[in-house]
Amino acid sequence: MHLPIGGTESEMGWGPEGGFIQSKTVSVIHLDQQTQMQRSPLNSDSNCFHIPSLPNLSVFWCCFLLGLVTHRCTHPSRWGGSRGLFTGGGGASVVQLTLQDIARSLRDRQHKRVAVMAGAGISTPSGIPDFRLARKNGRKNVSCALPLTTENTCRSPGSGLYDNLQQYDLPYAEAIFEIGFFHRNPAPFFALAKELYPGNYRPNPTHFFVHLLHQKGQLLRMYTQNIDGLERLAGIPPEKLVEAHGTFATATCTSCLQKYKGEELQPAVMSGSVPKCSACGGVVKPDIVFFGEELPPRFLKYLTDFPLADLLIIMGTSLEVEPFASLAGAVRSSVPRLLINRDPVGPFVWGRRPQDVLQLGEVVGGVQALVEALGWTRELQALMAAGVEQNEE
Repeated sequence: MHLPIGGTESEMGWGPEGGFIQSKTVSVIHLDQQTQMQRSPLNSDSNCFHIPSLPNLSVFWCCFLLGLVTHRCTHPSRWGGSRGLFTGGGGASVVQLTLQDIARSLRDRQHKRVAVMAGAGISTPSGIPDFRLARKNGRKNVSCALPLTTENTCRSPGSGLYDNLQQYDLPYAEAIFEIGFFHRNPAPFFALAKELYPGNYRPNPTHFFVHLLHQKGQLLRMYTQNIDGLERLAGIPPEKLVEAHGTFATATCTSCLQKYKGEELQPAVMSGSVPKCSACGGVVKPDIVFFGEELPPRFLKYLTDFPLADLLIIMGTSLEVEPFASLAGAVRSSVPRLLINRDPVGPFVWGRRPQDVLQLGEVVGGVQALVEALGWTRELQALMAAGVEQNEE
């Protein structure tokens, strides 16, 4: 089957105004492969995402055709300078939105279908530990973004978690979240699970802000990369959550596939043991998505959610883990996108739109700045106080 890609927005409906991508024809492979979690770092030479796994090329092209991947795989020098990132057709200036503009529209309920994307950066203020593992290949220590909450910043060696994991002599950092390694040696993962198990940490203002959006009837859905369960603890209903990389709330026997509730594993995990199935004795694994595993079917809700969204808020993520990262380009080109993050990432680096707003710095501080602009500070404080009281009961 051959389908055209690119062209103008009026022709295809996905591209930026005027269309930066040349029209061409590609062969589309049927989507019969599992959608797997992959890392896809930005290639600074070509301004394109590197697709690391050829078996998933069909996933990439289908996502491209659906509008998931809207970045320009063209070097900036080839654009000819006729169009700037913040100009419309014919070079006319477009006014750049601000945080105050986003706040005003939210407060006036112009945005009633807000999609939220979140990564590890919203959880580290709650104390979710970061860590760094030394590679054993003769090179100096490399900072590794591990999916504790699917990605992280780094903590120097010496933390309790780092020391606990060092005893397992992992071949490389990512092995702790590779399904093949887990089947051979589940102990390192459960050492990590003991540290991260729901109940050890508490939600922070970022989580409660999303709950407040829900309370006001303006949250369409929250898509989170995190596996720490803090969104649920903050009171965000499960039906408003897509836990893209899985959850500790449920678990499955790796042998007989018997299902368990997360709390049934807790005694074994907290005692430092590997939980075993009561039916067959197999290892019971929390329903966390490892590298090489299929994403939860619920992730496919993006197909209906993102075309409906009228505002996208992205918080605390490096946008490096696919296919989650490509969701940032799945909303319509006219939809404002607010990035609350330490640094510019993904399309906010190479494909920024006039409707994009960047609130850079510490994530909780960025959320508080938005809440203050909204005039919701007292409501957020009251919601947090109620949440703390409920979690302590």
